[in-house]
Amino acid sequence: MRVAFFSPLPPAASGIADYAAALAAPLARFGKLEFFTGDGRPFHAADHDIALYQVGNNPDHIEAWEAALRHPGVVVLHEANLHHLVAAATIKQDNWERYLEEVEFDGGAEALAFGQRVRALEVAPDYDGLPMLRRLLANTRGLIAHSDFVIEQARLAGYEGPAARIPHGAWLPNVDRMAYRQRLGLDASTPLIGAFGHLKPYKRIAESLRAFRRVVKRQPRARMILVGEPHPELRVEELIASLGLEANVRLIGRTEAIEDFTGYLAACDIVLNLRYPTVGETSGTLLRAFGLGKAVIVSGVGAFQEFPDDVCLKVPVDANEEELLTRYLLLLVERRDLAVSLGARARAWVARECSWDHAAELYAGFLESVVTGTPWRQPSSGALPAPPVHVPVEPEYIRGWASEETGDAGYVDTHIDRLEKTLEMIPAAAQPTDRILEMGSYLQITASLRTRLGYGEVRGCYYGPLGKIDHKVRVSQSGERFECEIDLFDAEKDAFPYPDAHFATVLCCELLEHLPSDPMHMMAEINRILVPGGRLLITTPNIGSLRALSAILQGYHPGFFPAYIRPRNDGEEAEARHNREYTPREIEALLHEAGFALERLETGPFKVEPKPELAWVEDLLDRNKLSGDLRGDGIYAVGVKAGPVRRRWPDWLYS
Repeated sequence: MRVAFFSPLPPAASGIADYAAALAAPLARFGKLEFFTGDGRPFHAADHDIALYQVGNNPDHIEAWEAALRHPGVVVLHEANLHHLVAAATIKQDNWERYLEEVEFDGGAEALAFGQRVRALEVAPDYDGLPMLRRLLANTRGLIAHSDFVIEQARLAGYEGPAARIPHGAWLPNVDRMAYRQRLGLDASTPLIGAFGHLKPYKRIAESLRAFRRVVKRQPRARMILVGEPHPELRVEELIASLGLEANVRLIGRTEAIEDFTGYLAACDIVLNLRYPTVGETSGTLLRAFGLGKAVIVSGVGAFQEFPDDVCLKVPVDANEEELLTRYLLLLVERRDLAVSLGARARAWVARECSWDHAAELYAGFLESVVTGTPWRQPSSGALPAPPVHVPVEPEYIRGWASEETGDAGYVDTHIDRLEKTLEMIPAAAQPTDRILEMGSYLQITASLRTRLGYGEVRGCYYGPLGKIDHKVRVSQSGERFECEIDLFDAEKDAFPYPDAHFATVLCCELLEHLPSDPMHMMAEINRILVPGGRLLITTPNIGSLRALSAILQGYHPGFFPAYIRPRNDGEEAEARHNREYTPREIEALLHEAGFALERLETGPFKVEPKPELAWVEDLLDRNKLSGDLRGDGIYAVGVKAGPVRRRWPDWLYS
């Protein structure tokens, strides 16, 4: 599909420019995009199957608005009011006749009479009361919005065509929170509240500052930052001074680099994203705050009402607004555990529901439906298929497949907790014909994949010369017999000897950390051999565990297995050592780069052995407001195949 993509792009100082740039990369996988960014390049409609117009209420979108009127396509309506855009395209061009024509088309004779008074400079334009949507919507083949609220406003403006609600994508940035706290001169424990974006009156800045003044009376160490360009209608510095908050509130101003903007977001404990009145705008800042796992307070109006109640706190805009805002701020400042859990739920929600890949997939489906004239059915929420069934396997059953004769009884006893959790994470077969591949198979849990989890075909693989197949037989202590073929190949170099979309599930357990050179080759091949929607389970040691932190802080190596291996006396090749151990967030990133959507990410046991007392490490993390989550010895992650490999050589993994 050939798509003409109309939108400002970075470095334009526009949230929609950032949105369009983030959407463009995954959307390009579904077709050919040609960008029109307001530079006046000629547009030839015949060269494209459809035009996609990102439209916001400011002059950056004049070209998109004008082109959409001449060449109807699919409009992405970022807010349910375009009056400022229309005024920029007409009044500011000294084209009053066109402005009055648009006013009359949108609001009828009464609006025209008011517009005549605007032209006579008797009154200002009715920006809030007259949304100026009708002309654009009358020339639209399809409508995309981020909320039902905006779609409803479009329907009220007379739009009757196909419409899709596609969530605003969310960034999941990794930012050094403490670096920006240090820049602000704050220690880890100082409560920090932030408000971001253009500091206009409707962002409830005055109400926020008045509520914060009440917070400071009870929590004098609390601080607040305002990050954004001041607005002439709101004298922020004077307001701060009048409230006696000069020592507690810092006006940062506009940040030129998005890295700094995100860094200040990361430095905060609580983020305010208040708006009233609202026309349904979806804030990119809000999605960044969610992606950073921040506790967020929003206004309980408009599109904000559509966010789940357990990912943010909502303040009604009424006579009790300031009182309730004060109470929420004090609650989150004084109960850090509640703030952390609120932020964690927000991050998990946007990771699941608001990925850019999921948004791009919905875009592609809707554009295709408009081009072909087929009905559009709004998919149910969530990018992942329904959760699978899990069947617990008892430790004694696992031990029953080990023996002194095979030499792995001691190993199984040492790792029994990990093996039990691994089997609990593996989805049971959905149907008897499902196939599963266990990579790096030692046959310790392999039989259970058939006997307990119900897979019709169980295959194993191991390092060795490509093309060789070992036939393995195991008999349990209770007399059960299990046979399995083990394919030999190099997972970092060879094409796996299986067809495309062959397996329902692949296990990569305690293998990733041994790879010396090219783990993404393995990940790409796993993606290839999995069916769409198939699952990959990765287990690997956690270099970010409490045990690892304790070791490095006391001057020892944090790795589970950093030692070199002495050559064997019999001349056979020794087992591979650990070449790189990973953190949970790196495993999340690895799955993402390889085309998977994250379904589960947990940490847990690795070896049954005496555990050091690590409460002091947990206390250190808590006092510095660093996450204590995902600090177990082993990482357990399940990814669902969502599409092709996104990046073959991610720069965080390869030099």
